[in-house]
Amino acid sequence: MDLNDRKIKILEAIITDYIETGEPIGSRTIEKKYDLGVSSATIRNEMSDLEELGLIVQPHKSAGRIPSDEGYRLYVDSLMHHREMTKEETNFLENIIVNNINHMDYLMEQTAKALSMLTNYATIVSKPQIIEDEISHIQLVPLDECSIIAVVVTKNKAVENHIIKIDEEFSTNELLEITNIINKALKEYSIKDISKMTNTNKNIISKQEQIINKIFKQIFKEDKDKKDIKFYTSGINNILDFKEFSDIEKAKSIFQILEEKHLLVDALSSNSNSENSIQILIGKENSIEEFKGCSIVKTEYKIAGATGTIGIIAPTRMDYAKAVCLLENIVDNINNVLKNPLSS
Repeated sequence: MDLNDRKIKILEAIITDYIETGEPIGSRTIEKKYDLGVSSATIRNEMSDLEELGLIVQPHKSAGRIPSDEGYRLYVDSLMHHREMTKEETNFLENIIVNNINHMDYLMEQTAKALSMLTNYATIVSKPQIIEDEISHIQLVPLDECSIIAVVVTKNKAVENHIIKIDEEFSTNELLEITNIINKALKEYSIKDISKMTNTNKNIISKQEQIINKIFKQIFKEDKDKKDIKFYTSGINNILDFKEFSDIEKAKSIFQILEEKHLLVDALSSNSNSENSIQILIGKENSIEEFKGCSIVKTEYKIAGATGTIGIIAPTRMDYAKAVCLLENIVDNINNVLKNPLSS
């Protein structure tokens, strides 16, 4: 079933109205409110088709319709209009960044507060962490027939030992050869491009490629688990303002998640499959069960080679266009201030 222009306009009307009111909308209301030039009976038929497509749902038998997660996904991917920043919003965010760019903790705290004030949603900002070009060199040492030790030396001279489980035994000479390959690559590639190096270097055999990729995968998994990432949150209580979370137990479960650091790392981690700077996770697309009634709009920012994440969390009927617009503006402001430090 194709989505003709009329179906698209009706879907947009349902989404726009539900974002604004939080109430299911019926065909008669759409007819009166959105001037689509067709009768309520025609709108009702089109809504039936949209429901069949899984883009809208009827929460109760006698109620109107609301968007489904799939409906929101179609909206943000194809139908959402670009929103412009107001002059007041632009000046507000720009002043925060310009005045605090050299005070990282305060900048992150004020950014979270500013976003929650402008959206009335919950916001989370992670302090930047160095994730690229942090390793100076690696030494591989045999431990036993099932494992080796990767001795990792960082550029600030810290030493870490990682035990790597292996499927087949490597001789000392083989480990030395792999060590040389890795350390040569560290000088020529960024950490995130190591896998590209193994894929394109014809001199690397499959056995070596597998162990190199396994080493880096485990090192960064362990680093992610143990790093003391600092988070700044604001507007958490705003969740209580939405009727979707009038159930205190439901709201409490979200509050608890927002206090679990390792879960916040997962919630804000980058989606490697996305080519966009802004990532949007809608409802059931979230890996954390408690967030399946929410949407998360997030983006990465970089300061002095370190990367952090800014996230906005709200019910799935959030104003996506506004959230995307604000996050794009914040990242652009940070980049502009860093490129032109004298202007600050």
